[in-house]
Amino acid sequence: MAAPLSSISDPPALAAAKARLRAASLAARAALRNPDAAGALADIVTRHCPPPSGALVAGFWPMGDEIDIRPLLRRLAEAGHQLALPVTPPRGQPLVFRRWAWGEALQPGRFGTSVPPDTAETVTPTALLVPLLAFDSRGRRLGYGGGYYDRTLAGLPCAWAVGVAFAGQQVALVPAGAHDVPLHGIATEAGFLRTER
Repeated sequence: MAAPLSSISDPPALAAAKARLRAASLAARAALRNPDAAGALADIVTRHCPPPSGALVAGFWPMGDEIDIRPLLRRLAEAGHQLALPVTPPRGQPLVFRRWAWGEALQPGRFGTSVPPDTAETVTPTALLVPLLAFDSRGRRLGYGGGYYDRTLAGLPCAWAVGVAFAGQQVALVPAGAHDVPLHGIATEAGFLRTER
């Protein structure tokens, strides 16, 4: 019987390879900031890889040097999609999602995130916009190292899941283990890369 995803950790060599790429990607992403990227990303997603009709879309509130998906969230809301934002639980658990409507107030969350208030309804998204540090042509993503999205995606095998990033975050190969969940595709300000999960 396979170990539960919450208890799986990478072998030392894979963990070290991810750590090296994570450090390099964090440093490189700061140079990719582009004031036009947010609008271009919104155009790409709505034209080339929109969420399924009626999907409850889980986005995230960008922080630091992440690509700004707020124009995209607004456009999805205007198109009739319901929205949710993630709340980071204790380590080893999948993300929790709270319903959120464009313009509603947010409160500080763990690790510098912004989240809906505790009173917001907890929901299960059918589509996710996934942040990342690096991605490759296979749809493998490198996250921040907590494993939250891998656990979340493993528990939502039928969900539409697309990574969002700057085009310059693509690398030749993201080191990945058996529990790293690939995405349906990656949307950037330059286009949409369709991959297989």
